[in-house]
Amino acid sequence: MSRDIKSMYPEEVKELVLEKGLPAFRAKQLYEWIHTRQAAGYEEMTNLPAKLRADLAEEYPLVTAKTVDRQISAIDGTQKYLFEMPDGCLVESVFMRYRFGNSVCISSQVGCRMGCSFCASTLHGLVRSLSASEMLEQIYAIIRETKETVSHVVVMGMGEPLDNYDNLIRFIHLLTGPEGLNLSQRSVTVSTCGIVPNIYRLAEEGFHITLALSLHAATDEQRRQIMPIANRYTIGELMEACGVYYEKTGRQITFEYSLIRGVNDSSEDARGLTRLAKPLKAHINLIPVNPVRERGYEHPDRTHVLAFKKELENNGVNVSIRRALGVDIEGACGQLRNRYVR
Repeated sequence: MSRDIKSMYPEEVKELVLEKGLPAFRAKQLYEWIHTRQAAGYEEMTNLPAKLRADLAEEYPLVTAKTVDRQISAIDGTQKYLFEMPDGCLVESVFMRYRFGNSVCISSQVGCRMGCSFCASTLHGLVRSLSASEMLEQIYAIIRETKETVSHVVVMGMGEPLDNYDNLIRFIHLLTGPEGLNLSQRSVTVSTCGIVPNIYRLAEEGFHITLALSLHAATDEQRRQIMPIANRYTIGELMEACGVYYEKTGRQITFEYSLIRGVNDSSEDARGLTRLAKPLKAHINLIPVNPVRERGYEHPDRTHVLAFKKELENNGVNVSIRRALGVDIEGACGQLRNRYVR
């Protein structure tokens, strides 16, 4: 049995407790402390016997995240966290307030190996994938620090979630299970740059989460210039996989589209994007690219972004512009960690 108790399902925690010769209700208490109350240590679990707490602390150390840095935007109150995991690895998370509730964007890996040219997360490559507990702990640590509830979770920070498939699936089950935070699956979004085989796998999981595809280009030639994954899977293959996901789950797919000045923001790009989105009834989320010093990309001005949006709408496409949050606090994925790595 894994020694990572925070990554265990309720039945696995129960098995652990029964193996220790303890009554089954202790498992429920233990699971509640970890996932409902987000305890930072066994010493907080005051209704558990002292000996059990001591034994668990030695045998099953709790995965907790230490806050290395926290930046708060003076513009919109967005909070960017740099967390240190028990082995010293650094990951980023973001806490955002919206009218519909509080949203947390978490990382799924330490770094990333996908190599997308507009993203800072990938500058130092992939160190390792995160466990389910390390993904959960980013949310739990933010809840402990802000004393606020979280209603939406986005797996869109550092890393490619579908490159860490098994841990992602366990994380979603733990996050949305009735014994834990019990977050609605409809309030969970998973972003992918397009690992086609795992999109098909995800379609079979029976989840009701939102799939967000990082598309960023309307042609294979253009996409290959900014996203190395496009050398492995064509847009045609991607659209086929997204069609199966939509059919199996009934969940509208979102196309994430980072608008980069002079690269993918022309009228021709808008028409190409329309041809891809309409058959799937996909929602397009336009993202004026976050300036990343190492990449040299710039976002179009506001007038141009609105004109691009208007052209899509005139073609019958559902489209929105993502609010640019945390621009003054290195809000783009990987920027804060990169400063520390440098």
